[in-house]
Amino acid sequence: MLKREFTEEQIMFRAAYRKFLEQEIIPHMEGWRNNGIVDREAFLKAGAQGFLMTWPDEEYGGLGDNDFRYEQIIIEENQYAITGDWSCTLHSRLVGPYFQRFGNAEQKARFLPKCVSGETILAIAMTEPDAGSDLAAMRATAIDQGDHYLLNGNKTFISNGVNADVVIVAAKTDPINNPRQIGLFLVERGFKGFERGEPLKKLGQKAQDTAELFFQNVKVPKENTLGDPTKGFSYLMEGLAEERLIAAVEALSAAQKAFDITVDFTNERKLFKKTLAEFQNTQFKLAELKAEIDMQQIYIDQCVKALNSEQLTAVDAAKAKLLTSELLCRVVDEGVQLHGGAGYMDEYPICRMYADARVTRIYAGTSEVMKLIIGRDIYQGENTAFIDRDMA
Repeated sequence: MLKREFTEEQIMFRAAYRKFLEQEIIPHMEGWRNNGIVDREAFLKAGAQGFLMTWPDEEYGGLGDNDFRYEQIIIEENQYAITGDWSCTLHSRLVGPYFQRFGNAEQKARFLPKCVSGETILAIAMTEPDAGSDLAAMRATAIDQGDHYLLNGNKTFISNGVNADVVIVAAKTDPINNPRQIGLFLVERGFKGFERGEPLKKLGQKAQDTAELFFQNVKVPKENTLGDPTKGFSYLMEGLAEERLIAAVEALSAAQKAFDITVDFTNERKLFKKTLAEFQNTQFKLAELKAEIDMQQIYIDQCVKALNSEQLTAVDAAKAKLLTSELLCRVVDEGVQLHGGAGYMDEYPICRMYADARVTRIYAGTSEVMKLIIGRDIYQGENTAFIDRDMA
């Protein structure tokens, strides 16, 4: 495979983060999976070592370096360690940048330092039972009451939903006259009328606290409005390319880990006095997957470069997200098959990775929505009018 481009500092950052995972995260993952939630202490420990939200300026406690490769390293190492259901990247790079893009100086000063330190955990709430891709179907409303907005509605499949101290909530601000007019609101833990359900029981990614959120006559102060309350839709659109690149990096690095696990197993497992690795069928199947993984890695690294130079398009990100998530599901499926009966046992990592992988074709935009975006670009030019935030 071609040499990947990381700076010496980033290579050191990778080594330090890998050691952090080994010491502070991996030993606790089984307990967190059983509990359905990661201990808040994980965020505090990561923040103390500079592994949360590296991009904010130094005045807020960050490194002041917006190079996405730092987060790429964190995502990759999480997948290699099979700790991806600790959703630190959702906090750091999916939700956090909304403050940078649309927050005012007071909001940045009030929230960012504690987000960097891990004292404040972030989530974003858009998906509703009847509103994933179709934002026009959103029912949550935030009505201007003069000195505050009155927020009502329910959200579902919200990652970090239980742990979150601040949730960016999308709601319609003029539901009668303009049903596509959306605002983004910072709802803080302890706001009266803000309730959350127990962690939802899921097929995979069990340590990630995914929950339903309920808002009943929640008074959101005007100072907790993120940007212009009429431009939330365009704000959501602005972050889509990066969100889908995050999902693509996650999927591809998980595919690499699943591939490595399968190679190790086939080198050890014997059948008819031969290792599985000696059978041509095994070699051919893994050769095809390895070629796809390596080729997609080159494309992903180019997308990272494009993001860093603010040139990554929504269509290119959709291509990355579509192909990597589909590839991951093929890799884990073949991995289970080559493991035989062992692949169906939870004690084998490939079993857990199989369950974790399935949602990647759904969250951050389903495969069908990705195809729709790419197809419309072919015939009509770039079109980014669809948002799918299922399992956001």
